[in-house]
Amino acid sequence: MTNNDVLRRLRYTFDFNDSKMVAIFRLADHEVTRSQVTDWLKKEEDPQYLRCSDREFAIFLNGLINEMRGKKEGAAPAPERVLNNNIIFRKLKIALNMTSEDVMEVMAVAEFRLSKHELSAFFRKPDHQNYRECQDQVLRNFLSGIQLKYRDNKTDAAESPKA
Repeated sequence: MTNNDVLRRLRYTFDFNDSKMVAIFRLADHEVTRSQVTDWLKKEEDPQYLRCSDREFAIFLNGLINEMRGKKEGAAPAPERVLNNNIIFRKLKIALNMTSEDVMEVMAVAEFRLSKHELSAFFRKPDHQNYRECQDQVLRNFLSGIQLKYRDNKTDAAESPKA
């Protein structure tokens, strides 16, 4: 999955508008323009499409963590220069304040089964003997699960009649 794909999915899941996306970058002490954000969200076929670099996406994820959990005291973490699915998965887990059980529930909602051991292997250091690379399919199912959990609950609540 590309950074742009994940960015589009997160925007849809949490119903972020352009201003909110810019504000999330600002929470990580980084300024972006609304036009940069809209160009990152365009499809690859669009001539205005702009690839979101690993560093820019890491900044967005750090801002998302600050948005969802609050800013930590002290110096902000430096954004990674190179991202992989494991880092993206870990940052999303942190932003959503999820335990391993929460992640497994979200995966189950997306009808994707994962054992606790398989899950913990994704969050280990790359030089650990039990480290496993997170494949696109796993990240895609996690994103689908959080979409079902967060986006659909919002839609259900808005559509349910008030008694």
